[in-house]
Amino acid sequence: MLRSQTVNTIHDLHQQGKTVQEIAQKLEISRTTVRKYLAHPEAVIPKPRPPRPSKLDPFKEQITRWVMEDHCINCEVIYARLQPMGYTGGISILKEFVHPLRPVVAGHAPVQRYETEPGHQVQFDWGEFTYEQEGIIHKFYGFTAVLGYSRMRFVTFVKRCDTPTLIRCLMEAFEYFGGLTRSALTDRMKSVLLEMQENKPRWNPRFADFMVSIGVTARVCKPYTPQTKGKVERTVSYVKQSFWAGVTFTDLDDLNRQAHRWCERINSRVHRTTHARPVDRLEVEKLQPLPQAFAWERFATEERKVTWDGYVSYDGVLYGLPGTLHLAGTTVQVRERKGVLTVWSQGQEVFAIEKRPRSQESVPHPEQWTGIPSASAIRRAGAPLGHQQQAPQVQSRALAEYDQYCGVSAGAEVGA
Repeated sequence: MLRSQTVNTIHDLHQQGKTVQEIAQKLEISRTTVRKYLAHPEAVIPKPRPPRPSKLDPFKEQITRWVMEDHCINCEVIYARLQPMGYTGGISILKEFVHPLRPVVAGHAPVQRYETEPGHQVQFDWGEFTYEQEGIIHKFYGFTAVLGYSRMRFVTFVKRCDTPTLIRCLMEAFEYFGGLTRSALTDRMKSVLLEMQENKPRWNPRFADFMVSIGVTARVCKPYTPQTKGKVERTVSYVKQSFWAGVTFTDLDDLNRQAHRWCERINSRVHRTTHARPVDRLEVEKLQPLPQAFAWERFATEERKVTWDGYVSYDGVLYGLPGTLHLAGTTVQVRERKGVLTVWSQGQEVFAIEKRPRSQESVPHPEQWTGIPSASAIRRAGAPLGHQQQAPQVQSRALAEYDQYCGVSAGAEVGA
């Protein structure tokens, strides 16, 4: 097949009046070729080549499911998942295939970036993460925290997002970072801020006590301006796109182990904004030291009432307590730290057990009924007791005897 430039020259010479032989001699081609292109000008259009097989072909169906069903659009994540499945190609052809499948992103107005000094601020927020189990949709709450200067990120997943859980997640985040910042910025959530009264915040009492005790200033962003805490907003979105989409796990503990490994990888990569690794910039943060002993641990406890059959409920799981403790019907303090559930009563640690990650589970204690009498014995022992005795015997007397005893005669009574 001739090039289009040569074919154009053939038609140009023919319009100038040149013969077929003259055109063939000038272009050094055969007369048959000249006649062919003069008779069929469309022959210059090349036929499309059949598509060549790609290393990505065996995986395109799986990639489409990840993008369309799990909404995983991060090519780096998809690329990492394909490699254990046998994919040996590059990431460029992967990006070319995924790009048309991505949803259209609406534009937004630019926002000025707000940077903070080292050790000054941590931003935290919640996100809802849905998952499917046996065809039923459930959800976890993902707690995300990011240091403003170094961009160190921390993620953990829990079953609830109340104030005690928020405080526990903040404690885990500060421990992961290795210290405290001078301030913390978040949304106007009820677990942090109850309301604004005359432009003055009325903080959640438990949250306020925690922040004051550890010396961290609490701040909330203005209403309807999530851009104020854009670092954590972007992190929540990044967690959903890069970690959550298509993730598989057996239980909550397994999920959090995967999340911890993911944080280690992300914090070791060069950040696109700072052009440095967060783990390297963390050394410049110079965070304040963590409180020790009771000043720190007391905020990780929650009050629970022990049922009359000796169970204490925590995160949807019933834990049986030893019967020798005699805690049925009393209020105890429960603390979850690093996978261990500890029960305190009157300031003393009385019981500890490994936390179960699955809800709707009951964990009886082997000695739960040791020393506990049966219900029938308790009823017998506590039932009021009365006493029956024989009635006294009364002697029968004639009425005249009573008259004589009283000094009254029968005749006097008649005369009167």
